Amino acid sequence: MGKSKKQRLSRTPHVPYDKKIKLKGPHTTTQRTSQLPFTPTDRILLLGEGDFSFSRSLYIHHDCRSLVATCYDSVAALAEKHPQSSECIHDLQEAARQDASVVEIKILYGVDATKLGKSLPAGGGKLVKKGGFDRVMFNFPHVGGLTKDVNRQVRYNQGSPSVIVRFHAHGLTGGTELLVGFFKAATPLLTPAGTILVTIFEGEPYSLWNIRDLARHVGLQVGRSFKFHAEAYQGYRHARTLGNIEGGRGWKGEDRDARTYVFERKDMEKTQTQQAKRMNSDSDEND
Repeated sequence: MGKSKKQRLSRTPHVPYDKKIKLKGPHTTTQRTSQLPFTPTDRILLLGEGDFSFSRSLYIHHDCRSLVATCYDSVAALAEKHPQSSECIHDLQEAARQDASVVEIKILYGVDATKLGKSLPAGGGKLVKKGGFDRVMFNFPHVGGLTKDVNRQVRYNQGSPSVIVRFHAHGLTGGTELLVGFFKAATPLLTPAGTILVTIFEGEPYSLWNIRDLARHVGLQVGRSFKFHAEAYQGYRHARTLGNIEGGRGWKGEDRDARTYVFERKDMEKTQTQQAKRMNSDSDEND
Protein backbone atom coordinates (compact mmCIF):
# COMPACT_ATOMS: atom_id res chain seq x y z
CA MET A 1 0.00 0.00 0.00
CA GLY A 2 1.56 3.31 -1.10
CA LYS A 3 1.74 6.49 0.87
CA SER A 4 -1.29 8.06 -0.81
CA LYS A 5 -3.36 4.96 -0.08
CA LYS A 6 -2.35 5.03 3.58
CA GLN A 7 -3.35 8.65 3.81
CA ARG A 8 -6.71 7.95 2.19
CA LEU A 9 -7.42 5.11 4.59
CA SER A 10 -6.31 7.04 7.66
CA ARG A 11 -8.94 7.16 10.36
CA THR A 12 -10.87 10.24 11.36
CA PRO A 13 -11.94 10.81 14.99
CA HIS A 14 -15.12 8.88 15.64
CA VAL A 15 -18.45 10.54 16.33
CA PRO A 16 -20.43 9.06 19.27
CA TYR A 17 -23.79 7.45 18.66
CA ASP A 18 -26.56 9.97 18.06
CA LYS A 19 -24.22 12.93 18.12
CA LYS A 20 -25.14 15.52 15.51
CA ILE A 21 -22.39 16.58 13.13
CA LYS A 22 -22.36 19.76 11.07
CA LEU A 23 -22.73 19.42 7.33
CA LYS A 24 -22.08 21.83 4.52
CA GLY A 25 -23.24 20.23 1.31
CA PRO A 26 -22.48 21.29 -2.27
CA HIS A 27 -26.03 22.60 -2.80
CA THR A 28 -26.35 24.82 0.25
CA THR A 29 -24.44 27.62 1.93
CA THR A 30 -25.99 26.96 5.32
CA GLN A 31 -24.84 24.37 7.78
CA ARG A 32 -27.06 21.42 8.68
CA THR A 33 -26.74 18.64 11.20
CA SER A 34 -26.97 14.89 10.74
CA GLN A 35 -27.39 12.03 13.17
CA LEU A 36 -25.01 9.09 12.97
CA PRO A 37 -26.61 5.92 14.35
CA PHE A 38 -23.38 4.04 14.95
CA THR A 39 -20.56 3.79 17.45
CA PRO A 40 -17.09 2.42 16.72
CA THR A 41 -17.80 -0.57 18.95
CA ASP A 42 -21.04 -1.59 17.20
CA ARG A 43 -21.10 -4.85 15.28
CA ILE A 44 -22.83 -3.83 12.05
CA LEU A 45 -24.47 -5.92 9.33
CA LEU A 46 -25.04 -4.04 6.08
CA LEU A 47 -27.48 -5.40 3.50
CA GLY A 48 -27.86 -4.49 -0.15
CA GLU A 49 -24.61 -2.62 -0.51
CA GLY A 50 -24.28 -1.33 -4.06
CA ASP A 51 -20.63 -0.40 -4.60
CA PHE A 52 -19.58 -0.70 -0.92
CA SER A 53 -18.81 3.02 -0.71
CA PHE A 54 -21.07 3.31 2.35
CA SER A 55 -19.20 0.51 4.12
CA ARG A 56 -15.88 2.10 3.30
CA SER A 57 -17.06 5.45 4.65
CA LEU A 58 -18.10 3.85 7.95
CA TYR A 59 -14.59 2.44 8.35
CA ILE A 60 -12.56 5.43 7.17
CA HIS A 61 -14.58 8.37 8.43
CA HIS A 62 -16.62 7.01 11.33
CA ASP A 63 -14.14 4.58 12.86
CA CYS A 64 -16.46 1.56 12.68
CA ARG A 65 -14.34 -1.50 13.27
CA SER A 66 -16.77 -4.42 13.06
CA LEU A 67 -18.48 -4.63 9.69
CA VAL A 68 -20.13 -7.44 7.78
CA ALA A 69 -20.99 -5.86 4.45
CA THR A 70 -23.09 -7.75 1.93
CA CYS A 71 -24.56 -7.29 -1.52
CA TYR A 72 -27.21 -9.20 -3.43
CA ASP A 73 -25.14 -9.49 -6.61
CA SER A 74 -22.56 -12.13 -7.40
CA VAL A 75 -18.94 -11.05 -7.85
CA ALA A 76 -19.33 -11.03 -11.64
CA ALA A 77 -22.65 -9.17 -11.63
CA LEU A 78 -21.32 -6.57 -9.20
CA ALA A 79 -18.26 -5.90 -11.37
CA GLU A 80 -20.49 -5.41 -14.40
CA LYS A 81 -23.11 -3.21 -12.71
CA HIS A 82 -20.82 -1.21 -10.42
CA PRO A 83 -17.20 -1.37 -11.66
CA GLN A 84 -16.24 1.33 -9.15
CA SER A 85 -16.93 -1.17 -6.36
CA SER A 86 -13.54 -2.82 -6.85
CA GLU A 87 -11.73 0.13 -5.29
CA CYS A 88 -14.00 0.21 -2.23
CA ILE A 89 -13.69 -3.54 -1.74
CA HIS A 90 -9.92 -3.39 -2.08
CA ASP A 91 -9.70 -0.67 0.57
CA LEU A 92 -11.87 -2.65 2.98
CA GLN A 93 -9.87 -5.83 2.42
CA GLU A 94 -6.61 -3.97 2.98
CA ALA A 95 -8.01 -2.54 6.20
CA ALA A 96 -8.92 -6.01 7.41
CA ARG A 97 -5.39 -7.23 6.72
CA GLN A 98 -3.35 -4.29 7.98
CA ASP A 99 -5.32 -2.36 10.59
CA ALA A 100 -4.76 -3.93 13.99
CA SER A 101 -7.74 -2.02 15.42
CA VAL A 102 -10.18 -3.85 13.14
CA VAL A 103 -12.34 -6.44 14.93
CA GLU A 104 -13.73 -7.82 11.69
CA ILE A 105 -14.38 -6.58 8.18
CA LYS A 106 -16.04 -9.19 6.01
CA ILE A 107 -17.54 -8.89 2.52
CA LEU A 108 -20.16 -11.34 1.34
CA TYR A 109 -21.71 -11.65 -2.12
CA GLY A 110 -25.03 -13.07 -3.26
CA VAL A 111 -26.77 -12.43 0.08
CA ASP A 112 -30.57 -12.26 0.05
CA ALA A 113 -31.88 -9.96 2.80
CA THR A 114 -34.91 -12.24 3.28
CA LYS A 115 -32.82 -15.37 3.90
CA LEU A 116 -30.34 -14.18 6.51
CA GLY A 117 -28.80 -16.90 8.61
CA LYS A 118 -29.29 -19.63 6.06
CA SER A 119 -26.50 -21.37 4.17
CA LEU A 120 -24.11 -19.64 1.77
CA PRO A 121 -24.34 -17.65 -0.32
CA ALA A 122 -27.94 -16.42 0.02
CA GLY A 123 -28.10 -16.46 3.82
CA GLY A 124 -24.55 -15.40 4.60
CA GLY A 125 -23.73 -18.69 6.31
CA LYS A 126 -22.42 -19.07 9.87
CA LEU A 127 -20.93 -15.58 9.95
CA VAL A 128 -24.41 -14.07 9.74
CA LYS A 129 -26.28 -16.86 11.51
CA LYS A 130 -24.38 -16.40 14.77
CA GLY A 131 -25.99 -12.96 15.05
CA GLY A 132 -24.88 -10.61 17.77
CA PHE A 133 -25.37 -7.50 15.64
CA ASP A 134 -25.94 -4.14 17.29
CA ARG A 135 -27.12 -2.61 14.03
CA VAL A 136 -28.56 -4.24 10.93
CA MET A 137 -28.90 -1.66 8.16
CA PHE A 138 -30.54 -1.84 4.74
CA ASN A 139 -30.15 1.35 2.73
CA PHE A 140 -32.64 1.96 -0.08
CA PRO A 141 -34.14 -1.52 -0.41
CA HIS A 142 -35.70 -2.05 -3.82
CA VAL A 143 -36.31 -5.08 -6.02
CA GLY A 144 -35.34 -3.25 -9.20
CA GLY A 145 -37.28 -2.81 -12.41
CA LEU A 146 -39.59 -5.82 -12.22
CA THR A 147 -42.49 -3.68 -13.35
CA LYS A 148 -43.31 -0.05 -14.17
CA ASP A 149 -46.72 -0.33 -12.54
CA VAL A 150 -46.56 1.67 -9.28
CA ASN A 151 -49.08 -0.51 -7.41
CA ARG A 152 -47.19 -3.66 -8.30
CA GLN A 153 -43.89 -2.07 -7.31
CA VAL A 154 -45.36 -1.24 -3.90
CA ARG A 155 -46.54 -4.81 -3.45
CA TYR A 156 -43.26 -6.30 -4.60
CA ASN A 157 -41.31 -4.22 -2.10
CA GLN A 158 -43.79 -4.64 0.75
CA GLY A 159 -44.04 -8.40 0.57
CA SER A 160 -47.17 -8.82 2.71
CA PRO A 161 -48.40 -12.44 2.86
CA SER A 162 -51.64 -11.78 0.96
CA VAL A 163 -49.72 -10.04 -1.79
CA ILE A 164 -47.23 -12.89 -1.99
CA VAL A 165 -50.05 -15.38 -2.60
CA ARG A 166 -51.63 -13.12 -5.21
CA PHE A 167 -48.42 -12.59 -7.12
CA HIS A 168 -47.48 -16.25 -6.98
CA ALA A 169 -50.84 -17.02 -8.60
CA HIS A 170 -49.82 -14.81 -11.50
CA GLY A 171 -46.38 -16.39 -11.77
CA LEU A 172 -44.59 -13.34 -10.37
CA THR A 173 -42.42 -14.33 -7.43
CA GLY A 174 -39.24 -12.22 -7.44
CA GLY A 175 -38.95 -9.68 -4.66
CA THR A 176 -42.35 -10.19 -3.08
CA GLU A 177 -40.88 -10.91 0.35
CA LEU A 178 -38.43 -8.04 0.45
CA LEU A 179 -39.35 -5.83 3.42
CA VAL A 180 -41.44 -8.21 5.50
CA GLY A 181 -39.00 -11.01 4.79
CA PHE A 182 -36.08 -8.81 5.72
CA PHE A 183 -37.62 -7.76 9.04
CA LYS A 184 -38.37 -11.37 9.95
CA ALA A 185 -34.90 -12.57 9.01
CA ALA A 186 -32.98 -9.71 10.64
CA THR A 187 -34.72 -9.56 14.03
CA PRO A 188 -33.27 -12.82 15.45
CA LEU A 189 -29.76 -11.60 14.58
CA LEU A 190 -29.90 -8.60 16.91
CA THR A 191 -28.35 -8.19 20.32
CA PRO A 192 -30.92 -7.56 23.09
CA ALA A 193 -30.65 -3.81 22.54
CA GLY A 194 -29.95 -4.06 18.81
CA THR A 195 -31.83 -2.09 16.18
CA ILE A 196 -32.74 -2.41 12.51
CA LEU A 197 -32.19 0.62 10.30
CA VAL A 198 -33.87 1.11 6.93
CA THR A 199 -33.33 4.12 4.69
CA ILE A 200 -35.81 4.95 1.94
CA PHE A 201 -36.51 7.96 -0.24
CA GLU A 202 -39.27 10.30 0.82
CA GLY A 203 -42.40 10.81 -1.25
CA GLU A 204 -44.23 8.42 -3.55
CA PRO A 205 -44.01 5.59 -4.31
CA TYR A 206 -41.92 4.94 -1.18
CA SER A 207 -44.43 6.50 1.20
CA LEU A 208 -46.98 4.00 -0.12
CA TRP A 209 -44.94 1.14 1.29
CA ASN A 210 -46.26 1.95 4.79
CA ILE A 211 -43.02 0.71 6.25
CA ARG A 212 -44.11 1.46 9.82
CA ASP A 213 -47.12 -0.83 9.49
CA LEU A 214 -45.09 -3.60 7.88
CA ALA A 215 -42.66 -3.54 10.78
CA ARG A 216 -45.43 -3.48 13.39
CA HIS A 217 -46.92 -6.67 11.97
CA VAL A 218 -43.67 -8.54 12.65
CA GLY A 219 -43.16 -7.29 16.21
CA LEU A 220 -41.14 -4.14 15.54
CA GLN A 221 -41.79 -0.48 16.19
CA VAL A 222 -40.17 2.76 15.06
CA GLY A 223 -38.04 4.12 17.86
CA ARG A 224 -37.28 7.25 15.88
CA SER A 225 -36.47 8.47 12.39
CA PHE A 226 -34.29 11.19 10.93
CA LYS A 227 -33.23 12.63 7.60
CA PHE A 228 -30.49 10.71 5.81
CA HIS A 229 -27.74 13.06 4.64
CA ALA A 230 -25.47 11.40 2.11
CA GLU A 231 -22.78 14.01 2.72
CA ALA A 232 -22.41 12.74 6.29
CA TYR A 233 -20.72 9.69 4.77
CA GLN A 234 -17.77 11.09 2.89
CA GLY A 235 -17.04 9.17 -0.31
CA TYR A 236 -20.49 7.55 -0.38
CA ARG A 237 -22.23 7.26 -3.74
CA HIS A 238 -25.79 6.05 -4.18
CA ALA A 239 -25.70 2.92 -6.34
CA ARG A 240 -28.79 2.06 -8.36
CA THR A 241 -30.23 -1.46 -8.06
CA LEU A 242 -29.99 -1.91 -11.82
CA GLY A 243 -26.44 -0.60 -12.04
CA ASN A 244 -24.70 2.51 -13.32
CA ILE A 245 -26.28 4.61 -16.05
CA GLU A 246 -23.94 4.88 -19.01
CA GLY A 247 -22.23 8.24 -19.12
CA GLY A 248 -23.31 9.07 -15.56
CA ARG A 249 -26.62 10.50 -16.73
CA GLY A 250 -29.88 10.46 -14.80
CA TRP A 251 -30.82 11.46 -11.26
CA LYS A 252 -28.47 10.98 -8.35
CA GLY A 253 -29.76 9.40 -5.17
CA GLU A 254 -27.51 11.63 -3.08
CA ASP A 255 -29.60 14.62 -4.15
CA ARG A 256 -32.98 13.18 -3.15
CA ASP A 257 -34.60 13.57 0.25
CA ALA A 258 -34.39 10.36 2.24
CA ARG A 259 -35.18 9.19 5.76
CA THR A 260 -33.69 6.55 8.02
CA TYR A 261 -36.07 4.61 10.29
CA VAL A 262 -34.73 2.97 13.42
CA PHE A 263 -36.76 -0.11 14.33
CA GLU A 264 -36.64 -1.83 17.68
CA ARG A 265 -38.46 -4.79 19.18
CA LYS A 266 -41.77 -3.89 20.77
CA ASP A 267 -40.63 -5.44 24.04
CA MET A 268 -37.37 -3.45 24.11
CA GLU A 269 -38.92 -0.45 25.86
CA LYS A 270 -40.37 -2.73 28.56
CA THR A 271 -37.02 -4.42 29.05
CA GLN A 272 -35.20 -1.09 29.27
CA THR A 273 -37.76 0.23 31.76
CA GLN A 274 -37.29 -2.83 33.95
CA GLN A 275 -33.53 -2.42 33.80
CA ALA A 276 -33.83 1.27 34.74
CA LYS A 277 -36.06 0.39 37.70
CA ARG A 278 -33.55 -2.18 38.92
CA MET A 279 -30.73 0.36 38.62
CA ASN A 280 -32.75 2.97 40.52
CA SER A 281 -33.60 0.41 43.17
CA ASP A 282 -29.94 -0.51 43.57
CA SER A 283 -29.05 3.16 43.75
CA ASP A 284 -31.66 3.80 46.47
CA GLU A 285 -30.39 0.88 48.49
CA ASN A 286 -26.85 2.23 48.32
CA ASP A 287 -27.81 5.74 49.45
